[in-house]
Amino acid sequence: MTPQELYDQIGGGYGAHRRPDPRVAAAIVRALGDADTVLNVGAGAGSYEPADRTVVAVEPSLAMIRQRGKGCPPVIQASATHLPFRSGAFAASLAVLTVHHWPDRGNGLAELKRVARRRVVLFTWDPASPGFWLTDEYFPALISTDRPIFPTMEDLRRALGPIEIHPLPIPHDCTDGFLGAYWRRPHAYLDADVRGAMSTFTKLDTLEPGLTRLRRDLENGSWHRRHRLLLSESDLDLGYRLVVAPRD
Repeated sequence: MTPQELYDQIGGGYGAHRRPDPRVAAAIVRALGDADTVLNVGAGAGSYEPADRTVVAVEPSLAMIRQRGKGCPPVIQASATHLPFRSGAFAASLAVLTVHHWPDRGNGLAELKRVARRRVVLFTWDPASPGFWLTDEYFPALISTDRPIFPTMEDLRRALGPIEIHPLPIPHDCTDGFLGAYWRRPHAYLDADVRGAMSTFTKLDTLEPGLTRLRRDLENGSWHRRHRLLLSESDLDLGYRLVVAPRD
């Protein structure tokens, strides 16, 4: 399934469950630095597009484009692997939790590098990171599905040149419902609409055994007994990374 087909299928619920988290947004703005023009590739519904500079979005899925608000920057329906812009057209290129969906990751990363004069910024997940309780105890297939498709930090270094890697701990009340967002709110994973906004869940053949175990462990209190220390944490490093590749 291509990224366009995937998000045409699951993108309808993104507006409700994939709202930008202000702390993640602030980290992305810091990573962009003083870049005054930004190309947001795989832009989706427009999360994390900074309002204090010129932004152009690229998104292949019409379902996602239709969810962009009236005040969002202009969007072009196109693929990351063939960006319709001249080399160096933007001060920075940005890709947020999208590179793992690209059909030709190497070509897409080369395109990010080509159109950016000063820096490339990626929000991604490091597949060398361990899983967390959701994948370790209930859905081990999630981690085995994601690890092969996310680029390693060495993959990014080979594609982009020297990179800076910044851990991005996820707040316990993160408003952007990607896979790790609910690490301290386990009941959320029982909600089909919440899961429907996470692309990884769509790749599993069956969910019911894991859901049954999670529901049982929440009802009998065993989840809370095992993970009581998590409940006092305000954020957690789950392997999400901001990667910055300076171009100048």
